[in-house]
Amino acid sequence: MLELFRLYPGVKVTVVDDHSQDGTAESVLALKRDHADLSLLQRYPSQRGLTASLMEGIASADTEYFVVMDADFQHPPASIGDIMDRLLEGKDDLVIGVRQTKEPLSLTRRLGSGGAHKLAATYLWLKRQQRSKDIMSGFFGGRTAVIKQIILSQGDRFEKKGFKALFDILKNAPKGTKIDEIEFEFGDRAGGKSKLSSDIVLSVMKQCGMVGKATGWTLQFFLINRAGRIVGFLILVAIFAIVISLGTNPPKP
Repeated sequence: MLELFRLYPGVKVTVVDDHSQDGTAESVLALKRDHADLSLLQRYPSQRGLTASLMEGIASADTEYFVVMDADFQHPPASIGDIMDRLLEGKDDLVIGVRQTKEPLSLTRRLGSGGAHKLAATYLWLKRQQRSKDIMSGFFGGRTAVIKQIILSQGDRFEKKGFKALFDILKNAPKGTKIDEIEFEFGDRAGGKSKLSSDIVLSVMKQCGMVGKATGWTLQFFLINRAGRIVGFLILVAIFAIVISLGTNPPKP
């Protein structure tokens, strides 16, 4: 946060906190004593989720433009200027940061991120919506009034417990929304842990319409839920037993 104030004097910074227990709120309140343009948006939701937090953060913005970024320095503060330069030209409603390389990611994270991107891009293509080269980057900025209207009018269609609000924005953006991209150097994580897991891939799947939701919930039940794994195992055992039975006692002609 201090780096943002150093690079962009007069910038307004909002930290959205989902009632975390890691000291985020206390740190922000301490810094706020010396930075009047720093604000804390504390949520005490029954429905927690990164997408829900970003939706509320964007909806609460009172500036003409906004930029969404992670706080672990994988999204470089210096690249905010590149996003803002495009927005200030007045031609774009949404500017998306595209990672030049994903080398800082582990092989598992690269595969997961790539798979989730392909899934999202395919769905957007089928829906004839605009796409991006990096739907999973999480680094983007926009014209507040335009994106806020998408959230307020289509927010019930967002996967609020999900992790990729940009995908939901692209899905629900009206025809004619002007979208551009900038490249940025994806950095090493300065702290915290990656949120990329099977939950995120399943979450993206649930964002892909009714078929995606059904598939995502089914996979979650059978692969992640303990009871689902037991049920799946019993089904496999039953199928195996039937196959063995048919093999040892073939039906008579």
